[in-house]
Amino acid sequence: MTVLERAPAPVGGYAVRPAGPSDLAAVRALVLDVTLRDLGYGYEPAWHRDLDRAAQTYLAPGRTLLVAVDGDGRVVATAGVRPGGPTAPAAMVERYARAGRVAQLVRVATDPAHRRRGLARALAEGCRAFAATAGYDVLCLHTNARTPAALPFWRSLGAVVVLDERGREADPRLATVHLELPLGRAAAG
Repeated sequence: MTVLERAPAPVGGYAVRPAGPSDLAAVRALVLDVTLRDLGYGYEPAWHRDLDRAAQTYLAPGRTLLVAVDGDGRVVATAGVRPGGPTAPAAMVERYARAGRVAQLVRVATDPAHRRRGLARALAEGCRAFAATAGYDVLCLHTNARTPAALPFWRSLGAVVVLDERGREADPRLATVHLELPLGRAAAG
């Protein structure tokens, strides 16, 4: 168990902590709002079905969902870890089929009014520590490169690009880049 799982970690005027059942509606609303604001599209059943089953997806053993809450207790940022690799594209499915214990870092979202305060970094590092402690061998993620500052942010955490799909996707809303975030002793911290 990491320190973050035992007690909230302060980040500025915020608390970073594991989500509970009472946070799930706020997490869903935040993720969908950020997606709409940053990328111009809202709820897509095929892409967001995990949010419809958030308790099963994120609150079960081997998974986590972290939140940052402001002084009023409002969820302003989130990130989660769930087991398994992506289900598409085929190159990523094949890559992770033989990679040992794989987890995905997902649903990293910060309310625009609370950005540039270290919240996403604290959440991503908390998720990385969770994955390392939980015994995962690989922590993968994907991002839409159209998300403001996404690629520089992930690179600043040491993420490595493993597949860049920009310009090769049929859906013009997408600019998907697949990355891996190293899990080392420092991450398990």
